Amino acid sequence: MANEEEMDDAETSGASEDEDSSEGGGSKKLLMIIVLILLLIVGGLAGAYFTGLLDPVVQMITGVEVKEEDAHAEGEGEGGDQRAVFYDLQEILVNLNTGGRKSSFLKIRISLELERASDVPLIESVMPRVIDNFQVYLRELRIDDLKGSAGMYRLREELMRRVSAATAPAGIKDVLFKEMLVQ
Repeated sequence: MANEEEMDDAETSGASEDEDSSEGGGSKKLLMIIVLILLLIVGGLAGAYFTGLLDPVVQMITGVEVKEEDAHAEGEGEGGDQRAVFYDLQEILVNLNTGGRKSSFLKIRISLELERASDVPLIESVMPRVIDNFQVYLRELRIDDLKGSAGMYRLREELMRRVSAATAPAGIKDVLFKEMLVQ
């Protein structure tokens, strides 16, 4: 009889050990599922933030949003309507510096963003100087100088510097590339 009681105790203790291990495994699974769900939520929010989908929410929370009426009133105080003024340059075609290898060409169409519409006559009067400055610089470029976004940024900055020097009293906001083809 003692043996039967010991066997019953052993069976019940073995059953309780199995139940404890299954409960421990269940809590681990639950914890892993909760962590996975939290990671998905945080990842989704980070993705939405970096793609700009959360900008309206962030502006609403921070209160940094500038209303259209305020922006329009600020523009009127600085001299009236502040619309962008663009001046298209003629197409420029130059051969690139290839170091004696097969010749390569650059075809580029540029638009200048001006600060004021009243600067257009001044820009037109010095346009031969602007084109000359651009061509002198562009002819010395190599194909490697134009690769990637860093190359485009350097080209934009250098053309901006040259056009600003050639049109000194006129205000140039930006140099915009409409078309750029390297062949």
